[in-house]
Amino acid sequence: MAVGLSVSNESREYKGRMTTFVILSCLMAAMGGVIFGYDIGISGGVTSMEPFLKKFFPEVYTKMKNKNQISNYCKFDSHLLTLFTSSLYIAGLVACLFASKVTRAFGRKTSIMVGCASFLVGSALGGAALNIYMLIIGRILLGVGLGFTNQSIPLYLSEMAPSRYRGAISNGFQLTVGIGYLCATLVNFGTEKIKRDLGWRISLSMAGIPALILTVGAFFLPETPNSLIQRNNDHQKAKLMLQRIRGVIDIQEELDDLIKANEISKTMKDPFKKILGRKYRPQLVMAIAIPFFTQVTGINVIAFYAPILFRTIGFGESASLLSGAATGVLGITSNFISMYTVDRFGRKVLFMVGGVQMLISQVIIGAIMAAQVGDQNEVGNRYAYSILVLIFVYVVGFGYSWGPLGWLIPSEIFPLEIRSAGQSINIAVSFFFTCIIAQTFLSMLCHFKSGLFFFFGGWVIIMTLFTHLFLPETKNVPMETMDQVWREHWFWKNIVEENKENNNSMYELEA
Repeated sequence: MAVGLSVSNESREYKGRMTTFVILSCLMAAMGGVIFGYDIGISGGVTSMEPFLKKFFPEVYTKMKNKNQISNYCKFDSHLLTLFTSSLYIAGLVACLFASKVTRAFGRKTSIMVGCASFLVGSALGGAALNIYMLIIGRILLGVGLGFTNQSIPLYLSEMAPSRYRGAISNGFQLTVGIGYLCATLVNFGTEKIKRDLGWRISLSMAGIPALILTVGAFFLPETPNSLIQRNNDHQKAKLMLQRIRGVIDIQEELDDLIKANEISKTMKDPFKKILGRKYRPQLVMAIAIPFFTQVTGINVIAFYAPILFRTIGFGESASLLSGAATGVLGITSNFISMYTVDRFGRKVLFMVGGVQMLISQVIIGAIMAAQVGDQNEVGNRYAYSILVLIFVYVVGFGYSWGPLGWLIPSEIFPLEIRSAGQSINIAVSFFFTCIIAQTFLSMLCHFKSGLFFFFGGWVIIMTLFTHLFLPETKNVPMETMDQVWREHWFWKNIVEENKENNNSMYELEA
């Protein structure tokens, strides 16, 4: 069995440029990020709307109105309410594992289209929900859609982009997630003013709009050259596609590496079993660690429950929704910073700077809340707005570091033979811990109170040290020669090289 590509490819960059065809294709594919962001943002908004709570969660509504006997931190503590949010990610976790086989066998485009169909049905059910069962089933179908699109779209973007622009193009997925989140918070701000049930129904139903756009657009998306070779072994068709997306005729060097990677891929019948081998240990660790750390930054506390959190510190319903919209604007703005800098300064610099910024803001938020936000007291405006500003600082730090890089790093480090399986593991881990955070946050807020921010701050310290020590720089490295960065890393080279020596010894014995 081949053990990798030659080290002589180390500093090579393939020929080509950023073409309009690639930009348009990636923009359309990244529409899946808008759907993801919208689904994240919409849940926090509708769960703070009084008509929605009265219809589906009357117990929470009663506690929210009881100002004297229940702690500010515990008014929204309901496992049924958090199930509304977390059911999306339970379904996504299961679906992304099936999506790996679809993506590998039928292509990235097919997985995107399956996800779109599930989105459309889920958004219709959610908007028309008459009881809690319809509501949860709608969320589950949305989760299935997320499982397929989140597994396939980051792969699609990374494979279509030229290596020297891969960071910026792949970060476009996080940008569209931010756009979707902002759209959701603005929709919630508008529909909150609509009386009775119509407001939240509009909010949930409008998830179908970006899903419909992506469904139509997906019919016109080209398949990636990597997928064409992997599924059909059609070198001529892949060559023509590669020439079209790179904008040059001479693409033989990149095509040869894709063919070599595919030859390795064909020797693997069970990529999920193969990824457990020592040769792929660095990629497996990152596929688990990066999404885990992304979730324990605490960002989804802000994303899911920003309006609820703002109401906890004393803002009214409309002000809470508007503050959530402001976090969305800042998230998008900071993502542009990442797109501009990630291929210039590298991934690790952004991880370090963003980690420090998030840590400082979380510690100060926790200190202010410990001192000023009691169980029943009204929080003064000065302190409430100080917390709001610090949350904004935190969101910006996440928006140019862990937000986009949490998608970029896993999508670019896997060799072709385990790429689909590795991305599925990455998304499954992400959904699993997203679900845990979503399901437990309101209870944690009730019991930990202000200590919750110190809890997440501790994890930020750990993850920042982890990326500094164990993540090699992947800036401008072609995906098909990415195995070199592990062979040159101070820690991983011992593991990878030992595996290579064992393989060589085995071949000598066989000879």
